[in-house]
Amino acid sequence: MKRIAVLMGGTSNEREVSLRSGAAVVKGLEEAGFEVVPVTLERNALDALPRDVDAVFIALHGGYGENGGVQADLDALNLPYTGPGAAASRITMDKIATKRVLDAAGVKTAPYEVLEKGIEMTTLPLPVVVKPPRDGSSVGISKVVEPGEWASALAAARAVDPDGEVLVEQYIPGREWTVGVIGGRALPVVEIQAANGWYGFAEKYTAGTTKYVFPESEEDQPLVARCQAEAEAAFKAVGARGMSRVDFRVSPEGEPYVLEINTIPGFTATSLLPKAAAKAGLSFSALCAELIGLAACR
Repeated sequence: MKRIAVLMGGTSNEREVSLRSGAAVVKGLEEAGFEVVPVTLERNALDALPRDVDAVFIALHGGYGENGGVQADLDALNLPYTGPGAAASRITMDKIATKRVLDAAGVKTAPYEVLEKGIEMTTLPLPVVVKPPRDGSSVGISKVVEPGEWASALAAARAVDPDGEVLVEQYIPGREWTVGVIGGRALPVVEIQAANGWYGFAEKYTAGTTKYVFPESEEDQPLVARCQAEAEAAFKAVGARGMSRVDFRVSPEGEPYVLEINTIPGFTATSLLPKAAAKAGLSFSALCAELIGLAACR
């Protein structure tokens, strides 16, 4: 029986979500027959990690868990871990770097510009979405529809990024879709239907505020196949392995735009990768076991 450490907690803005993901993964792995060691991190280091484990399941969201930090430290210990390696994690944690890599690979993203510290205005027409480039779970993200909303949105994004850099994207109206990818293969597409049309932090983590459906109409199938292919292409372009989740906006004209790639997607009761895996016939415990099977280092 393999002995698996589950890393959770950490110091990022997503600590509480990580603790919930980690608790779910611990239960899932135990149900799959593994010996599990829960490890709650209080700082960005692996002092609390036992060295006598066979692999590590990373359930750390944001910061050290997704920016390549913990991956590099686990590589140094020669311990296999779930999810992409350090290089892919560094790219995907940076939304600007991700957009540049995807653009170069021919994977469409929304028109954007980067506002360096000191630049106060965008040249993009409203509505836009204002984002800190290196955080997750919709922390610091705002949709700006009216000019009067701009200043507070810019301040919220800059408060999260230590360099004061901001990513501004053209808002793409339409549908919100997400595609999980495991081992390079796309899972069923999930459509996110937020009650107020905005999928922010509260809508992600408050049960009942958002509907999740699978696009199954005949007319949707060509678009489903296209998004799955684009998700696999994005996964490959950034050099990911193991698992990721690729988020899309689909315009009214049926054009998909990649928003971002999540290398350590949520594993809570409302999380999307487990929902898609279940639709594909993979129970939560089987999903956790499969990800351990894909664990690697370097």
